[in-house]
Amino acid sequence: MMHAYNELYLCDSQKNLAGMFDYAIRGLKYSGDDFFNLFISSGIAAMFEHGNPKYVAGLSGIELAENVLQKSGIKTQNTIMLDYSFDGPEYWLGWVLSYYQWYRALRFSDLQVYGLVPSEILKRYILHEADISKFVQTADLIIQKNIQNSPTRLKQIRTSRNMTQKQLSELSGVSLRMIQLYEQRQNDINKASGSVINRLAWVLKCNFYDIMELEFEN
Repeated sequence: MMHAYNELYLCDSQKNLAGMFDYAIRGLKYSGDDFFNLFISSGIAAMFEHGNPKYVAGLSGIELAENVLQKSGIKTQNTIMLDYSFDGPEYWLGWVLSYYQWYRALRFSDLQVYGLVPSEILKRYILHEADISKFVQTADLIIQKNIQNSPTRLKQIRTSRNMTQKQLSELSGVSLRMIQLYEQRQNDINKASGSVINRLAWVLKCNFYDIMELEFEN
């Protein structure tokens, strides 16, 4: 299985993301979901998920939180002294979220879109006493359920561009019926040829990865 980055960084990344959420929630009084959104929109999540050493290992949890706020244009206050609660739910939240992102090599924005957000993770705090594989199984189920109950990525992006299936077909050269089958999940877009995916992505002005569906390797 391909992981998000070298496992050598994993312990540091878990500790730092755990410290970030612990500080943001208990110290700065943000809701977990709100700070997760800032983490993603600030661009730091993208750096983190690719294993950028500065973010996964070079900053403390507090520094990471303050960087998120700075890059979000939010004035940071004086650093609040906070005793870390290493077994507390807020710390555990960041610890398991970092592990899951590394393990599944998914973007944090994907986790957010498909419902694996801090508020949902905190509801499963009882799992903190179990092996982390139990959390992985639970997280997979949350995401898979939400994927099935959501439009395909192709449809989401197409409709966000105010484009009909017919227009996408005409501009991309991919048949209308094929686009319909992809959007209805009757055909697996992940098994489409590279040329088909690239033509759709080019017309929709997005990365080819953006229109592919999430997959889980055992």
